[in-house]
Amino acid sequence: MRAISQDVLGGPEVLKEVEREIPKPGPSEVLVRVHAAGLNPTDWKHRAHGNFLKKPPFVLGWDVSGVVEAVGLGVVIHEPGDEVFGMLPYPFGVGAHAEYVTAPARAFARKPAEVDHTQAGALPLAALTAWQALVDTADVRPGQRVLIHAAAGGVGHLAVQIAKARGAYVIGTASSGKHEFVRGLGADELIDYRETDFTEAVGDVDVVLDTVGGDYRSRSLRTLRPGGLLVTLLVSGTSELAEEAEGLGVRAVEMLVEADQTGMRAIAELVAAGKLRATVAEVFSLADAAKAHAAGDTGRTVGKLVLQVR
Repeated sequence: MRAISQDVLGGPEVLKEVEREIPKPGPSEVLVRVHAAGLNPTDWKHRAHGNFLKKPPFVLGWDVSGVVEAVGLGVVIHEPGDEVFGMLPYPFGVGAHAEYVTAPARAFARKPAEVDHTQAGALPLAALTAWQALVDTADVRPGQRVLIHAAAGGVGHLAVQIAKARGAYVIGTASSGKHEFVRGLGADELIDYRETDFTEAVGDVDVVLDTVGGDYRSRSLRTLRPGGLLVTLLVSGTSELAEEAEGLGVRAVEMLVEADQTGMRAIAELVAAGKLRATVAEVFSLADAAKAHAAGDTGRTVGKLVLQVR
């Protein structure tokens, strides 16, 4: 099979197409023939810095939409021919940017028939991140005020839709040129972070979803109502943010996304109901993975980038 690998850390130019043996599914695993694989900021961060994976060689990619090719011992929930989508276990189950991948059977759910593989391949990691932050962690409820940073980004634009599906009042930060896009997703209020200090423009927030990091983490605490919750996706591994939040009478948690079939099924239901859709900014062939990474490196993508593998 073809795969996109790297031998050193660096820019997009370190990515190269290689030939690998097709893996075989072990017990409780499935072999999936990949049709489309989304890209996420964690892909280019790992490419450049190693992050959790440390040293290459490795094949990147966590988003998968494809067809089950074979099942391992004991698998009963999928069978060959099933169209599935899901996120490979993060971070060490990586390897979606290839023609075939093996993963735990329960990392996948049935792909909604309402969307094609390109659309489905754009969803898993970003949609699961938004779902686990807003639903599993924050338990967003109707009428709550939810502030979503970088609301036009990969996670952000899906988080807006999920929060609206939960009945929330959604406030998003984005540059002014992206306001029409985010408003079209259902956002109730928008803040141009380049022109306005969001801490002065919004308050009495129940939940903040921080996808930016840096000083956004600490500044966002000041927008929360007493007892409100900040969920940040930029993890530090320290207790400083939680302690600062406690001193202000609010809460803060750092979250990493996890493979989750229950979450994927919930996402599939939203997709089938027409309440959730990924905006695909651009589609690249597997061979053009370096070009896709270069586009991601700009930090200006609206929605998601996807590799069309098959």
